[in-house]
Amino acid sequence: MDTLTVPISAHGLLLGSEYRLPQPSKRQACTLSAVSGEVHTLRDGPVGTIVLDHPERHNAISADMWRGLLDAATTLGEDDSIRVVILRGAGERAFAAGADISQFGEQRSDSTANAAYDDTSGAAHAALSGMGKPLLALIHGYCIGGGLAVALSADLRIAADDARFTIPAARLGLGYGAAGIGKLVQLVGPSAAKRIMFLADRFGAEEALAMGLVNRVVPKADLDAAVREWAELLCANAPLTLRAVKAAVSEWSKPESRRDFGPIDAMVRACFDSSDYQEGVAAFMEKRTPNFTGR
Repeated sequence: MDTLTVPISAHGLLLGSEYRLPQPSKRQACTLSAVSGEVHTLRDGPVGTIVLDHPERHNAISADMWRGLLDAATTLGEDDSIRVVILRGAGERAFAAGADISQFGEQRSDSTANAAYDDTSGAAHAALSGMGKPLLALIHGYCIGGGLAVALSADLRIAADDARFTIPAARLGLGYGAAGIGKLVQLVGPSAAKRIMFLADRFGAEEALAMGLVNRVVPKADLDAAVREWAELLCANAPLTLRAVKAAVSEWSKPESRRDFGPIDAMVRACFDSSDYQEGVAAFMEKRTPNFTGR
């Protein structure tokens, strides 16, 4: 077993003790560490993984972890060897139990302080959503508030049957930003979005599936295998096509006055001009599996 240890905090400061994460020899790990939770970045061939690790608070996302998410999403998003990214929580009990409420007195004491907090979390959301490759959320246990918002940054979501969802803003008295509400409305529609936000109750994976919040529900014991299956399917498909589709969906999600399909048209032309297109047609005619390179 190989272990790669990076003893740095989210601020780039050396820590007194190192976090050591054993990995298979073909996998490399980069860990962003902080006393208030960690974000790990793993690589296994063309599959990258971002792990939220704050077990004492069910992976609640601290301010340092928002910065770690930004760094991890940027790093994997810019790595051309990575075809798909999986986003998950550490341990068996939670994907992420929201933002770390224990920091609210310091980080979100009033609207001014909250604006700075929102700048940090907003940058992390933008980096996750803006990856030019598929982002796949693996959801188990608690998926609450800010944790659910992170899951909504993914392109696809597979949930275990033990997953429990809620956005408790109405029980905390905090304001929920228009951008976050907009993403929820786009995904589940106005009626279901109001159901989630107004009731602020906890609901299960099957209800989440029925309203379109997740794409698939599987038994918890099968969750890793189900996510891996989809990741392998995504890795086998043409990266340029997936990038163009993701960009087009994102553009359609914008208000009509802000849509610009010029860059999308250029990405579509690049698909037809690529060697991958030639390879895909040849593989189809020869009844074999194509070998796409993203070129």
